[in-house]
Amino acid sequence: MKRRALPALALICAAGLAATACSDPTAGDSGSDGSDAKQAAVNPTARLDGVKLTMWTAQNTVNAPKQVIDAFEKATGAEVDTQAIPDLYEQNVPTKLASGDRPDLMFWQPSISTLPFIQPKQNLLTLDGEPWEAKLGDTEKSLGMIDGKRYAAIVTSPAMLGVYYNKDVFKQAGLSEKDFPKSYDELLALGRKVVDKTDAAAFYEAGGDKWPLQWQMQVQLTDLDRQWWADLNAGKKKWTDPVVVGAIKKYKEKLLDAGLAQKNYRTGTFTGQADALWKGEAGMVLNVTSFQSQLQAKYSTAELDKKIGWFPVANSSATGLYSPDQTNGVVAFKTGDDKRQNAARQFLAFWLGPDYPDYIKTMKIPSVQPSVPTPDGLPEASEAQVAALPKAIGVFQAKAIVAPDTHLYLADMIFGKKSPQQVAQAIQDQFAQVAKAQGAPGF
Repeated sequence: MKRRALPALALICAAGLAATACSDPTAGDSGSDGSDAKQAAVNPTARLDGVKLTMWTAQNTVNAPKQVIDAFEKATGAEVDTQAIPDLYEQNVPTKLASGDRPDLMFWQPSISTLPFIQPKQNLLTLDGEPWEAKLGDTEKSLGMIDGKRYAAIVTSPAMLGVYYNKDVFKQAGLSEKDFPKSYDELLALGRKVVDKTDAAAFYEAGGDKWPLQWQMQVQLTDLDRQWWADLNAGKKKWTDPVVVGAIKKYKEKLLDAGLAQKNYRTGTFTGQADALWKGEAGMVLNVTSFQSQLQAKYSTAELDKKIGWFPVANSSATGLYSPDQTNGVVAFKTGDDKRQNAARQFLAFWLGPDYPDYIKTMKIPSVQPSVPTPDGLPEASEAQVAALPKAIGVFQAKAIVAPDTHLYLADMIFGKKSPQQVAQAIQDQFAQVAKAQGAPGF
């Protein structure tokens, strides 16, 4: 799954959704249907004959809940109908909700930058105190929360951002695990060794698809503390801060202009990244877990373990970053139908309860519950990411109240249309515009 910012056009959709939520008699204020009150305990396998639930998914994740749906239907007699929403998912969902249409359940990114676009207080059941909540890992517990209330169940771990590397290229360059970088500057120095000692490019950058361009900048912002992000969200700090401009400038001057990317970095693609790394045409790729997913679709675990490695890196430490996406969270809507609302809660309790070991084994994914072991047989790169997650730092989508389309402005930069300062200004302008439309204090 691609990790990208919510499109600016969704601002219009969100405004329409806000109006609809205020006028929709089934929406009401939080708690109007008892969702804020202490909920009765749920029996995950209680019979639900005759109950039909609807679940919205993105087009490319329509099969993601198949195992749990099949098991839930068999255990309870309920029916769960999945409906794929056309791309762009993050844009079209708010539009459908604004029209008055709503599902019982839905995949949605559980971050503070994206969860607000579906007006959780008005539209969603609160899930505080559900039996699965306490079982989540610490990072997963931090997701799905707005103003101290839980609105999303976390069913998969957020993607991990780090460096995938070709082991053969590293060997040719005389590099080993002891050379793994402990800072972004060391990462660039490592890239220089790859270029100087092999025929491979240090990094493969995907300017053609744009969205992966954000990651080199993201890694450099990991030293910003909680107060900096709080000040940004309150309008007291700006994306034009010298530390942000400096990160953009370093990416341009020390990586792209310095010849550490492949020659066609302006037109490179996400799939091209995987092919180039596999063939040894590039030594490294900085990307999220979806990059590994395309490798796993083509090669066996044994083949991956032999050729591809992974390590975490942040601006001044060997720390990974986590990046939430819409497959991580599932929300349940207020529909005005108590039977369906309770059934939706039961579905989540089943998913993260008795079915969870079978679900992650079928999907071959890491566990979000420390008490439930991650399945055996995952690639070494996946195991390294699981180990890095507890100490991982959130990408800006998990910290900023609005996630601007950073990648689009960086694409303008690599085509010579914007300077680093102009990129930062464009990011700030969009951030402030959407924050103001959401009614955020300070804008």
